[in-house]
Amino acid sequence: MHTEMTRTLPKRSPRAPKIVINADDLARIEALAEGAMDRNPELADHLLDEIGRARIVKPARMPSNVVAIGSTVTYRDETTGGERTVTLTYPEDADISLHRISLVTPIGVALLGLAEGAVFSWNTRADQRKMLTVIRVEAPNPRERS
Repeated sequence: MHTEMTRTLPKRSPRAPKIVINADDLARIEALAEGAMDRNPELADHLLDEIGRARIVKPARMPSNVVAIGSTVTYRDETTGGERTVTLTYPEDADISLHRISLVTPIGVALLGLAEGAVFSWNTRADQRKMLTVIRVEAPNPRERS
């Protein structure tokens, strides 16, 4: 009698999509992450992790199809199929009624630096796991960048 042994392999977590951050925004994004440590350490850690794995590029080399501060991005919720268009902003410019979302929110951190076509997951404030796809990115208007 031959007994076959099976080995259980650990589940591999999906690889996080590559991200790119504008060098001109880096110091301010890092300062926001550090400032959020007391209020929301988990979010601050996540933002610092994203910064740590990002490719930092000079403004002239920033791809227009990558989400940056001031970019307008359309993404699709893969669970519902619904699409939403938002503009990623610094906290003081955020206004949910105008679809302007702060970088210092779970979805803001998740979107930062992603290119069109990227699929990513994030946890909502209600601790629900969402899978989203970046459909379209419109480069920031230079006047809106502060």
